[in-house]
Amino acid sequence: MNKGELIDAVAAKAGVTKKEADAVLTAALEAIVEAVSSNDKVTLVGFGSFESRERKAREGRNPKTGEKMEIPATKVPAFSAGKQFKEKVAAQ
Repeated sequence: MNKGELIDAVAAKAGVTKKEADAVLTAALEAIVEAVSSNDKVTLVGFGSFESRERKAREGRNPKTGEKMEIPATKVPAFSAGKQFKEKVAAQ
């Protein structure tokens, strides 16, 4: 499912226009991205949590040459599925 299909599904379930569903979905995603990028954790009960995590510096290899190289530490976004979400997927 892509964003367009998700908007169609949200519009149908909520009984709103596609334009309204698009505006709400876009605003929600922007709010989550802004919160996570400022080190806040976003928890949606039953769905999951979005947070930023620290990734330590590590040694890697250049795939072309096989040469060792240092990969710097960085922050990455992470998602943890909630209990209800996990149970729903496992039941399928």
